Amino acid sequence: MLTRDVWEPLAAGHRRSAETELADVVHRRDRGLRHPVEDFLFHYYNTRPSQLMQWHPGVGVAVEDDGTWTPPMYRITDGAAQLDAVHFLTKRGNTVAHAGRLLRATLDREPNFGCFGMHEWAMVYRLRDDETRHSKLRLRFPPDELADIVETVGCRCSHFDAFRFFTEPARALNIIAPTRERQIELDQPGCLHVNMDLYRTAGKLWPAVPSSLLLNTFRLAREIREVDMRASAYDLTDWGYEPIRVETAEGRAEYVRFQRRFAERAQPLRRELLRVVELLGEAAPKYRESLAT
Repeated sequence: MLTRDVWEPLAAGHRRSAETELADVVHRRDRGLRHPVEDFLFHYYNTRPSQLMQWHPGVGVAVEDDGTWTPPMYRITDGAAQLDAVHFLTKRGNTVAHAGRLLRATLDREPNFGCFGMHEWAMVYRLRDDETRHSKLRLRFPPDELADIVETVGCRCSHFDAFRFFTEPARALNIIAPTRERQIELDQPGCLHVNMDLYRTAGKLWPAVPSSLLLNTFRLAREIREVDMRASAYDLTDWGYEPIRVETAEGRAEYVRFQRRFAERAQPLRRELLRVVELLGEAAPKYRESLAT
């Protein structure tokens, strides 16, 4: 139970911190400006800047009511407001259960660091500059040379949400063919996109997740996205990003160092998200069994 003199400063501090971190994002959105790296976090994922700025205590924490915590998402009892876990799970029970299964499987799996970021290259394999998803960005190599690099380094992508954007000829180069149905089997904590997707999971669990956890998953996702694009075939030097040259042995070693660092940072966040799933089950016992399997 957090009294107003405790939670109100926490909420105000969170908002100040989030507003500072998102100032450039809001500035661009208000003016219709595009950014080749950070826009992905708001176009591909569904969480909005306004959600990142809001403060929520998370499931299992009650706050002294000030009249702003409203049903049905919050239950008000004896002057205390608390997330209504039953209502939340009535609306999102399947989503929460799937998130729990994915988090558990990935948490215990051995990380693999051998993909070298070739997924982004496979998305432009055998395409011209004007055919790519980021058509306003130059490619670092002409199409034939780029294709040679992809074929030489190889494709070892295990993440379906990256694989599904491969060009048709690149799909045949990948050592496996990931599917949505095999995601729980194949996702592993060395994958940049799997760790970036913790932000997606936190967004789906919002506002059951504490706002500090949502913001921390965003921070990690933003850093990962920068490395993801620096290691891609796109030329981002005009935007201030130096390439990670994964076409070379030195660049691949640098990429693996980033993978290891992100994997280490992601695991505590993964555990915290899994704890949110468990707390939802504890707060809504009739859902506990479905969330535990």
